[in-house]
Amino acid sequence: MKYFLRLSALLLLLILLIFPVPALAGSSSSVTPSTFSDLDFKNKDFSGKVLQSVDFAKVDLEGANFSDADIRGAVFNASNLANADLSGADFSYGFGYLTNFDGANLTNANFQESILSFSTFKDAKIDGADFTFAVLERLQLKQLCQNASGTNPKTGVDTRESLGCK
Repeated sequence: MKYFLRLSALLLLLILLIFPVPALAGSSSSVTPSTFSDLDFKNKDFSGKVLQSVDFAKVDLEGANFSDADIRGAVFNASNLANADLSGADFSYGFGYLTNFDGANLTNANFQESILSFSTFKDAKIDGADFTFAVLERLQLKQLCQNASGTNPKTGVDTRESLGCK
């Protein structure tokens, strides 16, 4: 019996090595369905809205108004927020991967512990924005530190300090 179990285990191992099971992969939007995907919301007014954990995948939000919106935990995956107004918005614990924030108004916005990898911030207004523990690349940090100033009125954190500017 002892040898039979060992032989069975060895046979199973050989079968798995000879006929491996293929790995299945998917994008974040195929794994978890997006709330809004591939839509055009240019200049849409989301000001003051509660949009916690909403998923915007590949959405064109150019010029959209998210001022004072509660977008905690929201996902902006490969979305366009160029020239959008996120002033006073709470985007803490959010995810902004490959997102265009160029020219956006991020004044007094809260980005605490957000993941903003590979996003762009050219000419974004960040006075009083709080980026405490946000995930940013060095190039992004260098770009943001050039214009960083002010203190976030809700968190009391200095923008330059939250970015680790020297």
